[in-house]
Amino acid sequence: MLSRRKPRREAPAVNAGSMADIAFLLLIFFLVTTEILEDQGILVRLPIWEADPPAETLADRNVLSVKINADNQLLVEGELASASSLRETTKRFIINPSNSPLWASSPTKAVVSLQNDRGTQYETYLSVYNEIVAAYNELWNELAEANFGEAYEELNKAQRKSIRNEIPMIISEADPTSHGDVVGT
Repeated sequence: MLSRRKPRREAPAVNAGSMADIAFLLLIFFLVTTEILEDQGILVRLPIWEADPPAETLADRNVLSVKINADNQLLVEGELASASSLRETTKRFIINPSNSPLWASSPTKAVVSLQNDRGTQYETYLSVYNEIVAAYNELWNELAEANFGEAYEELNKAQRKSIRNEIPMIISEADPTSHGDVVGT
């Protein structure tokens, strides 16, 4: 007896015509719903634009000059300094505990002027900027402990505002000098 084989059935074909449509819809869905994170950089509040020049000029004693040259050397008031000593220098300048005529007359009038060269490395600029901000943060913490008995971060908005009114953070960033110009010498 001859066995008859059943004819083989072919596997059903998958209709791939709509696959491109599905892939396109998924692509659109993910493009629309995905958040793209951007680098924030240094958050600095810029002053309000005024067309008229300021009527008041600052006394030299109220401005701490901090400059970074193309060789990444830090100059504070024209003298070579290290980034590690900048925090204490900034704090002494702002508070002026010895009432020196060379330093700020009051914390509300103290301005830290920061200028760099176009050849300054970004890491050096950031480390100097961080030291200046850290000086303000330490002063705010000390004042918060003295006035409220708590760290600055623990205070409510009104208390923080009163601390910032007593010691406002005023950092003036001057335009960078041309590459290779020696700043401050």
